[in-house]
Amino acid sequence: MFQDVVEQIQEAILDGRLEPGARLPSERKLQETFSASRGTLREALRVLEQKGLITIKTGVKGGAVVNALTTEQISQSLDLLIRYQRVSLRDLAEFREGVEGNVASLAVERAVPEDIEWLKSLLQKAGDHLKKGSSGWEDFIATDNEIHIHLAQIAGNPIYLSVLRTIYSSIHKYFDKFLPRREELLHENYRDLCEIVEAVEKKQASRVHLLVQTHVYRFNRIMEENARQDERI
Repeated sequence: MFQDVVEQIQEAILDGRLEPGARLPSERKLQETFSASRGTLREALRVLEQKGLITIKTGVKGGAVVNALTTEQISQSLDLLIRYQRVSLRDLAEFREGVEGNVASLAVERAVPEDIEWLKSLLQKAGDHLKKGSSGWEDFIATDNEIHIHLAQIAGNPIYLSVLRTIYSSIHKYFDKFLPRREELLHENYRDLCEIVEAVEKKQASRVHLLVQTHVYRFNRIMEENARQDERI
């Protein structure tokens, strides 16, 4: 029954009947409105708070207050799926190929000279980590992630940016588990990044789209092969 309460309040927030900053009626009033028990109502409010739609404040001036909707809510479920590895490598790669290919193409159209300079500075940073060999693995991967996120920032679409930030905040769990820490992989990765940045600079939208898709596909194939080997052991 609490799901019905959740859906009704959620709908009122999403269609603007309950605006950001508005305070929900008292528990007693909500119980009367929804003909719900105190336990049912509290469970519904807890779910709404977990979704980021409301904040429950305690004290004399406490109560449930409606939050402003942001792109954070879009990515919460995705974050949990990736963080606890409930998405297969194949599904994750398929999603990334489509999204990151589009993001890179948009970055080509929207990049300004300052964006190119920033991408090149990140490439330089990645190259410095590469010189450290396997000991620079973690720092190199973190910089690689920065480059992908910056491409999303250049693209300028807040939904793409939110989703990719979510993915890259947790994808290291897949890398740690399935990607072999071979130094030659870092060199391959670096070559890919150099080609991607070059294509963005030269305004080659079709090329950068293909480069990003191929990059994601190749490294996913390596992880899938490693995962199959682990299953056979």
